[in-house]
Amino acid sequence: MLLPKSNTPRWVVMALDIFLSLLALFFAYLIRFDLRAEEELILEEWAILSKSLGIYIVVKFLIFYGFKIHKGLVRHTSTEDFRRILIATFSSSIAFAILGVLRSQFYDGFYLIPTSVLLIEFLASTALLVGMRFAIKLLYLESMKNKEIDDHVLIYGAGISGLMTKRTMEKDLTVSRKLVGFIDDNKKLSGNRVEGVNIFHSDQLEKLIRSEAITLLIIAIQQPDSENRKRVVEMCLEHNVEVQKVPSTKSWINGEFSTKQIAKIKIDDLLGRKAISLDEKRIEGELKDEVILVTGAAGSIGSGMVRQIAKYQPKRLILLDQAESPLYDVQNELLNDNPNLNFEVVIGDIRSYDRMKNLFETFKPRYVFHAAAYKHVPMMENNPSEAVLTNVLGTRNLVDLSGSNSVHKFVMVSTDKAVNPTNVMGASKRIAEIYAQSANEQGKTKYITTRFGNVLGSNGSVIPLFQRQIDQGGPITVTDERVTRFFMTIPEACQLVLEAGTMGEGGEIFVFDMGESVKIIDLAKKMIKLSGLELGKDIQIKITGLRPGEKLYEELLAKDENTLPTHHPQILRAKTRVEEGEQIQRINDLVDLFKEQDNNAIVGQMKQIVPEFISNNSDFEKLDK
Repeated sequence: MLLPKSNTPRWVVMALDIFLSLLALFFAYLIRFDLRAEEELILEEWAILSKSLGIYIVVKFLIFYGFKIHKGLVRHTSTEDFRRILIATFSSSIAFAILGVLRSQFYDGFYLIPTSVLLIEFLASTALLVGMRFAIKLLYLESMKNKEIDDHVLIYGAGISGLMTKRTMEKDLTVSRKLVGFIDDNKKLSGNRVEGVNIFHSDQLEKLIRSEAITLLIIAIQQPDSENRKRVVEMCLEHNVEVQKVPSTKSWINGEFSTKQIAKIKIDDLLGRKAISLDEKRIEGELKDEVILVTGAAGSIGSGMVRQIAKYQPKRLILLDQAESPLYDVQNELLNDNPNLNFEVVIGDIRSYDRMKNLFETFKPRYVFHAAAYKHVPMMENNPSEAVLTNVLGTRNLVDLSGSNSVHKFVMVSTDKAVNPTNVMGASKRIAEIYAQSANEQGKTKYITTRFGNVLGSNGSVIPLFQRQIDQGGPITVTDERVTRFFMTIPEACQLVLEAGTMGEGGEIFVFDMGESVKIIDLAKKMIKLSGLELGKDIQIKITGLRPGEKLYEELLAKDENTLPTHHPQILRAKTRVEEGEQIQRINDLVDLFKEQDNNAIVGQMKQIVPEFISNNSDFEKLDK
């Protein structure tokens, strides 16, 4: 231990400051005489200075005391302390200059301190006072460091955020980490240094992990290329290197953050893809100053749509949902983040025609984004009447009212489970698609359908479930080792819905590029590693078998569908078969069956409407025979 941890008495600090000032004065005289002088000259200068020395000490003491430069904790010296010392030494020099003029004019004709000495003394005393404090601070920090290294660290990103991460690590005395270097995707930075720390190209990561025994990588790039980030993270997981990331700059306090805010990376960061490029002007041209209704506004997609639409300054944004508490949370978020947004919160059920009629007649929306739906496959398999009531009847209410109230565009959020459905939920969404498409030819309202796969982090999705199971110590339950799914983030899905909705001319089903499908069991294994756990030792994976209605593989297109490109590379237009007019009567008959509460009759009618609906691992398989 180089320094005591207790605070130094303030009088000791003041005495040291005065001593260093006298040392600076002595040094200034040495410089003035070029480090040599005759004895006679020295005695002559001392005769003049001796009458001033007491005044020098008193002035220094009073000014230092006045600016309280002795009050700051030396071991925690900051730029604010430097500023205060600079002002104090400069004020002292000004005071000496004024007193020197007074002495020269009214006392003995000599200045208090020669001008050249005064200038050198100012520079020297400032340097000594500041240097002493920072020297003690460095010694203190060194003495507090734990000599045992817990982690060998790489920082991914050699920019401003990476530099801030390095400095934050160095300030935190509670952890013992050795910074090996930075890695960066920019090849031009490779071989350079940042504050004495080497920068390597990210292609050298595996070599560094092996040669430097890297145990921790911190992602400090605020908006990294998703493919590069995925490659880096998966390399770390392969070699059991923990991965953490720096928080968004929005959460930094006064431009700084704490090492406690550096969090483990999430699985979303591995599945997310390149940022979507939107036609912002086109979207704004459509939505600005318009009345817009979002159904299911408290849900994952609905609330995401609300956040996206709020940026385009609608005339009024209507938030509709029957879930009171989640809708209350969305309302509070909007009040906090968008204080100038004109919005209305409506508690209501899309299944109630009269409630929806009143809503349309009161607010007269020009755009409807329909995200309200029941979506959980096993639950709808056990409750087909409710799936029909919400997903079919609710959609029919909104479609009909949009047409009769001159809505410009009706954009429906559908699902990949509507393609060759194997369950009640998927079939109910396909029936809703059929009804919306058929209405497109009946009036001026343009009906558009958007279809995509699983959404990361949405309510009830697999990732929050896996995370809860990991937090509880396992096991993680996977239905089948072969199950694969497409994934998309909530912002991605909402952005593409907006883009498709504004480009659509009516009658289209837009299919989103979901990237590569992901094996659910691989997803579980990666989440285990990201949590710092070891499969088979800390946590287990349990295979439970397919749930009723569940598919092994999801599809975005039916067998008799193909796609056409659009102006957006991540949005394709599905070419779907033309439904016969009698289908609408069958849909109306299906809704009427709700009153009988006969599940077999309801599902049987659904299979009549959607011939490709073949049940899987379900009690309703008997209806396919």
